[in-house]
Parts: sequence; structure tokens; C-alpha cells
Amino acid sequence: MSARFIRLKVRTARIVHGFDAQNVEIVEEVNEDVYVTKLVAIERIQSISERYLLVSGGQGRLMYWEYKGGMDALAQRLAKAGLLLE
Repeated sequence: MSARFIRLKVRTARIVHGFDAQNVEIVEEVNEDVYVTKLVAIERIQSISERYLLVSGGQGRLMYWEYKGGMDALAQRLAKAGLLLE
């Protein structure tokens, strides 16, 4: 199956770079001011909350992105594309 993408307006809030020796997340707070439009591969989305998308990045990083539109609207878009199980 070909990669599927979704167009979203996002801004990076946090980047998780891994874990320290005590198994505590190493988190970089980013808090960008401006939302940018991105085409995001569906496979990169790990979870969706009302405020954040958790997406996978390169070299094992995870990123929390704030997004515009809200969880209900995003769920409707995913359902319409046949990408959401109820």
C-alpha cells in the first residue's frame, strides 16, 4: 500500500530525544509561535489528543505537535478516508 498523507496545520511543542539513565524522558520544550502546514504521513501519527498529535521522527525521536482544528474534526477526516476504526 502506498503511503497516505494528511494535510495539517501544526507547530512543534516538545521533542522527546530518548531517556536518561533513570529512564526519565529527555524532553526539549520548543513552543513554536507559528503554525505551519505540513503533509504528514499517517504512519507517523502515534496518538491524537484534543491538544496534541504525537508523531514519530528520525533517530527514534517523538514529537508533540499542537494542531489546528480539534480532535473531533480530525477524527471525522480520518473516518471519511477510511482510516479510523470506531
